[in-house]
Amino acid sequence: MTDNTIIKNQITLAKANNQNAFSFLLNRYWNDVFNFQLKRTNNESNAEDITIECFAKAFEKINSYKEKYTFKTWLIAISKNLHIDQLRKNKINFNEPDEFSIITETSPSPEDNLINEQKLKSLKSKINKLKPSYKKVIELKYFNELSYKEMSIKLGQPINNIKVRVLRAKKVLAELIEK
Repeated sequence: MTDNTIIKNQITLAKANNQNAFSFLLNRYWNDVFNFQLKRTNNESNAEDITIECFAKAFEKINSYKEKYTFKTWLIAISKNLHIDQLRKNKINFNEPDEFSIITETSPSPEDNLINEQKLKSLKSKINKLKPSYKKVIELKYFNELSYKEMSIKLGQPINNIKVRVLRAKKVLAELIEK
């Protein structure tokens, strides 16, 4: 089987919602998209965030993929558009340091503590509404404060899959919070 045939088969399986096909495509094209974004942003963290968002969007819209373009070109186009959208939305130049990156810490008042406890209780109830795989990654990432690498080891999943799952879980959680 040729490389193109394998990729086409994996795309077909991904369109049928096959998680192994998503993993294959993610692992196959991660470096291409990440390196493209790294050149655009000159910032590893921003490049990684955009790459994660790119794959999440690509997998969400996989059925709109047309074979007249290579899959890599389609991903790069999504990635490029996400970066442009982010620049327009935030009016941020990723090449310059963030002027708000240094924040002074103040001690919360007892009222602030009470409000935070209530918010945390509400947030936990919304997290409990997530499907189990999303709930697990949110808990590991934000309550256990595990890194993506530690989560990958704990869950026995490739690190890129964990990153995409966290992004998807955050999107679903954000929708629950907005309701």
